[in-house]
Amino acid sequence: MKLFDVYPLIDVTPAKAEGSYFWDENGTEYLDLYGGHAVISIGHSHPTYVKYITEQLNNIGFYSNYVKIPIQNQVAEQLTKLSGYDDYTLFLCNSGAEANENAIKLASFHTGKKKIIYFSGAFHGRTAAAVACTDNPKIVAPVNQSENFVKLPFNDLEALENEFKTNPDIAGVIVEGIQGVGGVQIPTTAFLQKIQELCNENNAVFIADEIQSGFGRSGKFFAHQHAGVTPDIISMAKGMGNGFPVAGILISPKFKASYGLLGTTFGGNFLACAATKAVLDVIEKENLLQNAQEVGDYLVSLLQNQKNIKEIRYQGLMIGIDLAFPCNEVRTRLVKEYKMLTGNASTPNTLRVLPALNVKKEDVKKFADALIQILNEY
Repeated sequence: MKLFDVYPLIDVTPAKAEGSYFWDENGTEYLDLYGGHAVISIGHSHPTYVKYITEQLNNIGFYSNYVKIPIQNQVAEQLTKLSGYDDYTLFLCNSGAEANENAIKLASFHTGKKKIIYFSGAFHGRTAAAVACTDNPKIVAPVNQSENFVKLPFNDLEALENEFKTNPDIAGVIVEGIQGVGGVQIPTTAFLQKIQELCNENNAVFIADEIQSGFGRSGKFFAHQHAGVTPDIISMAKGMGNGFPVAGILISPKFKASYGLLGTTFGGNFLACAATKAVLDVIEKENLLQNAQEVGDYLVSLLQNQKNIKEIRYQGLMIGIDLAFPCNEVRTRLVKEYKMLTGNASTPNTLRVLPALNVKKEDVKKFADALIQILNEY
């Protein structure tokens, strides 16, 4: 049986990994500055991560939410401590798309309305409602198309205000803490504050999609915290499990739970929670929020004013580097000549850098030197 061919693959086969590095089947070392779409948050094969998952697997790996799973409460307590959302509740699921599906559903249940505002450049997932509010027509099947999802220009306060004035059926607004696939586009403080204000005034739900930008990547636990706003629902995934499939939503106390309102078979299982607990412990004990900010600042300082770099957008270790030309050839050369992995975005000139939060300055210095050397040749 062949695999369904939907992924353009880099010709690299990781066989072993540790920290910010992996080795292929021939023992060749690669510097990983992408982490599988910002998933590797505390480094490959972190000892705490391996220990927690191994110990949990030796006891019990899985049961559904048909029984008590106390480690879920431990995760919720740690999330409270690190995120500051002490009066919110936690619903655990499996993927970022599923987290956003549940956030959108909860917003509609709560308000009794059905319109969801999203923004140009957005990527919220590939499932039914999540893809309907993703700004990529190529991945929106006819069955997903819906008039219930309203696209507005990103960072446009006037367009947002006008939509609320003319549309009484807005259930919620969904926005990424930082747009990832969209090219590391950062919402302005005024924009996020206006979303919160209009949602509060119009019985709508403010959903912050922190799937890629959360869990410390921006230098704060959630990227929206740079703007001082308080969303009603926060969706999480990617770095939450350091490679184990984990996701969830944090839910404001304004929402009332009831049996059967939301549900999941695999979400919140023992192994998933062990993975998340390891990530939270390491973020706290190794002070990774500060490291993300410091190393991100350091990398950007090395790249400022370099030839063929037009703009750098970043918060912490979520970094978008706009080149003077499409980045694909540069990415390929980084892999083949320098053994370094980076990412791209829907904006073709944007090189996306998403290393582990405990990446070292000497590692990003190697990358900066390699990138500068390549760009100086054009």
